[in-house]
Amino acid sequence: MARFCPLFSGSSGNSAYLGSRSAGVLIDAGVSARRLEGRMKLCGIDPLAVGGILVTHEHSDHISGLRVFAKRYGLPVYGSEGTIRAISGSLEGVELIDIKSGAEISGMEVRPFPISHDCLQPTGYRVHTSDGRDFCLATDLGYLSLEVKENLLGCDLVVLESNHDIEMLRNGPYPYHLKRRILSDRGHLSNAACAGFLPELLKSGVRRYMLAHLSDTNNTPRLALETSLSVLVQAGFVRDVDFILQVAAPENTESKTVIF
Repeated sequence: MARFCPLFSGSSGNSAYLGSRSAGVLIDAGVSARRLEGRMKLCGIDPLAVGGILVTHEHSDHISGLRVFAKRYGLPVYGSEGTIRAISGSLEGVELIDIKSGAEISGMEVRPFPISHDCLQPTGYRVHTSDGRDFCLATDLGYLSLEVKENLLGCDLVVLESNHDIEMLRNGPYPYHLKRRILSDRGHLSNAACAGFLPELLKSGVRRYMLAHLSDTNNTPRLALETSLSVLVQAGFVRDVDFILQVAAPENTESKTVIF
């Protein structure tokens, strides 16, 4: 059965495993290889099960452990042409593959799609698993474009950014230029923007959601969860009957894994 294990999620580092117990992919590697290995083993995932690494973009909280982990296990690294270009200088000896319109990795069909963020060519990923499930991850995006929305629709599991509460950000300690960047169309998705799209996703057949990439300064897991729950309940849906909603922790210390 398909399983998704969020290993790390947030401004301090991002990485997740998608696949079966025996074969899958790593999405980003934003912490050290040692920490990745430790968290995977806690979640019952053998690092040798990883058949490749999907990179969403080149920011350090998504690639800081990439070189060591990829070289240690002899793994190919997939990303957009722009992302590959941005990271190639630090990945000598690692096989880098422009994912272009898609790839088959560990028996899964992976399809990238463009997102909006302040880097070279960021991507989200929609994956059709070996047992016929559809998964989509979209984080680090300034807004929900039509193409992003189309890729999220109808999935069995959606992982979507719920980065910040707008008022916490505006009244918080960040300098003005950083607040503007986060609030821009090339920044991060707010709780409100994330929540506002969930009813449409549910109507398309999505029943399971995970909120991800929460800011540790401008958000709380409770606030992100309550914002999305409020919108879904107001739309007439019942939690744990019509939908399942979870929040990815900054570090998965409880070996939480979603079977879908």
